[in-house]
Amino acid sequence: MQTQTFQVQGMTCGHCERAVTQAIQQVDPAATVQIDRASGQVQVQSAAPREQLAAAIAEEGYAVAA
Repeated sequence: MQTQTFQVQGMTCGHCERAVTQAIQQVDPAATVQIDRASGQVQVQSAAPREQLAAAIAEEGYAVAA
């Protein structure tokens, strides 16, 4: 498992955080997710490929910066 950091735009509330967390955990149920809404940073500990995690976040309607 490795830690990956994503810069996610558009998270403004607790619901947003839950949506992003659930999207990531659908890709990898064992993933650990930490979100700093103020900075837009999402740290994920997961064995899943970065591209797959980023795609799951994007599918929820949030912009993921490279």
